[in-house]
Amino acid sequence: MPQDRKQLASLKCVPCRGGTPPLTDSRINEMMPAVPSWTRIKQEGIDKIQKSFKFKDFKAAMVFVNHVADIAEEQGHHPDILIEWNKVTLTLWTHAIKGLFDNDFIMAAKIDEL
Repeated sequence: MPQDRKQLASLKCVPCRGGTPPLTDSRINEMMPAVPSWTRIKQEGIDKIQKSFKFKDFKAAMVFVNHVADIAEEQGHHPDILIEWNKVTLTLWTHAIKGLFDNDFIMAAKIDEL
């Protein structure tokens, strides 16, 4: 798996089914440098990556969210989205495996390319 953001952004998400193990700590640590502006978090014992984006106003935030939605639909991998007035927080994780998978890093890289 490439560890450069541009290389990651060029990949396509692949379906992940339950039973696939989440990425190991060492693999997550290897992948994080490719998406340096994202933060690894743990919520309810589940590894996730998260990033907040600030905009000049609500309308600009919504334009961004719509672009993210287009990518998510194209890739079949959807972030959790929290929308505030001029701030959007995206959280990526793979629900089927309750943890991080390659797709989460691919999506983060694609979002960073916006």
